[in-house]
Amino acid sequence: MDPLDFIISLAREAGTLLADRVDGPREIALKHRADLVTDADRASEALIVERIGANFPAAAILGEEGGVYAGSGDERFIVDPLDGTTNYAHRYPLFCVSIAYERAGVLEAGAIYAPLMGELYAARRGGEATLNGKPIGVSSVEAVRDALVCTGFVPARFERNMANFIKLSGIAQAVRRDGSAALDIAFVAGGRFEAFWEWDLKPWDMAAGAVIVAAAGGTVSAIDGSPLDIAAGSILATNGTTHAEMRGLLS
Repeated sequence: MDPLDFIISLAREAGTLLADRVDGPREIALKHRADLVTDADRASEALIVERIGANFPAAAILGEEGGVYAGSGDERFIVDPLDGTTNYAHRYPLFCVSIAYERAGVLEAGAIYAPLMGELYAARRGGEATLNGKPIGVSSVEAVRDALVCTGFVPARFERNMANFIKLSGIAQAVRRDGSAALDIAFVAGGRFEAFWEWDLKPWDMAAGAVIVAAAGGTVSAIDGSPLDIAAGSILATNGTTHAEMRGLLS
């Protein structure tokens, strides 16, 4: 089975589960301040883990809610069963399922599905990026002053990013903070945002989006400009033409 076709289908299936539950009663637990987990997160991940186990039994899984499932081969799936849980809990439609496929330590494919928006972003390494099966690309904006940029932050550590939020608010056309890093990165690939940056992320927040932005013609790195390491926690994803300027502005 082609891994990209598999994760596209799986993201749709898990996203449909989330959409079916969004208006129902919620079981919400607090992991720590402003970091929620719901019954829907757990149900989505359980479905994803079951499908991966049935189709790729040797693969490892790194999932937000279930932790690490050790595999016996060199394949790994990196899974966020519900990115934007707080949004979901409040029925704010910016949330998604994010699934990346990795082989021998190299990210090979990614799929991000926002079910209430009806948008599925996908790409394989070296291929084209798509939205609902149609090719997409990053924007051609060249300067941050003409850009719509986006960021995120852990509420308990807002001060880490506050100076950058203020600085970019005075330079870019506007700054957004939508609460779903995976979907925000996908929006860079689709040309809605020129740039997205954030610290304190996890691999499942970045992995799929990094593949999609690169395939869409954008640039992805750590915020300090070094090569992206999804285990290190920071990302700067841009349309490419604004990357150097964004890197210079962020502190």
